[in-house]
Amino acid sequence: MELNNLKKYHIILASNSPRRRELLSGLGIDYEVKILPGIDESYPENLTGEEIPMYIAREKADAYRPSIKPDELIITADTIVCLEGQVLGKPKDEADACRMLRLLSGRTHQVITGVCITTAEMQRTFAATTDVTFDTLSEEEITHYVNNYRPMDKAGAYGVQEWIGFIGVTRLEGSYFNVMGLPIQRLYKELKRI
Repeated sequence: MELNNLKKYHIILASNSPRRRELLSGLGIDYEVKILPGIDESYPENLTGEEIPMYIAREKADAYRPSIKPDELIITADTIVCLEGQVLGKPKDEADACRMLRLLSGRTHQVITGVCITTAEMQRTFAATTDVTFDTLSEEEITHYVNNYRPMDKAGAYGVQEWIGFIGVTRLEGSYFNVMGLPIQRLYKELKRI
């Protein structure tokens, strides 16, 4: 089913993520990828949980606002991994990636993606949360994954659709696609309402 209500818009996905591109393409809508470099992804320390990726997704969208055309619709997103209130962003290096995976090993964490839909007239932001449980990972498994898959561009230092997800994830509660970086079913519902 097509999103005919979007035909009047030129849709822009403001993300470098190949996973987000793949997921948005799955909806069968035409879009362009447009990236503004140097967008600040920091956030106020008082924010917690869903507030964090929603804030960053809005900040990303606001960077486009001065140049947005009347017929453009911009989709921005940010994903974080939370373990007992601690936010695990993108790892700084291999050692940091290994440290994060050790923390996630044998435990349940939350993957939260904030999404912001922006046009010249409106802005709508929402978030989706998925609980992910990892089996206990051996040091060899962690090292193998980090060395071979280089997860430096991924929050929490892992991609659920990669080897570590195949061998490590024992339970998922919520949207699988949210863990990949875009809660596509929820985005579809939100886009239908525009």
